[in-house]
Amino acid sequence: MASMRRPSFLILSALAPAPLHGYAVIKEVARLSEDQVRLAAGTLYAALDRLTAEGLVEVDREETVDGRLRRYYRLTGQGIAALAAEAEQMRRDARMVTRQLSGARPAGAPRPA
Repeated sequence: MASMRRPSFLILSALAPAPLHGYAVIKEVARLSEDQVRLAAGTLYAALDRLTAEGLVEVDREETVDGRLRRYYRLTGQGIAALAAEAEQMRRDARMVTRQLSGARPAGAPRPA
């Protein structure tokens, strides 16, 4: 399985606890990423369309608020599994990097005897 792009990972993470509408997903992604990822509405909806086509997300319900349609999205079973698999891969990668860094030396530092 190819690695998931960070925005997709964060969108799926935002939807993990409960269904959310688009603007709430944007706010939750910003919160989860500590404001490092700020999704534009067009970017979000393109990602949601792709994640829906991939079977990872589905529409939970729709409602009209102030004359505008508000669509709520939720993870599918496949989406939960994909998010869990990606999180596990990230844990394995982080452990590997931590091991690699334990033997790292700055450039030009002498090799241990």
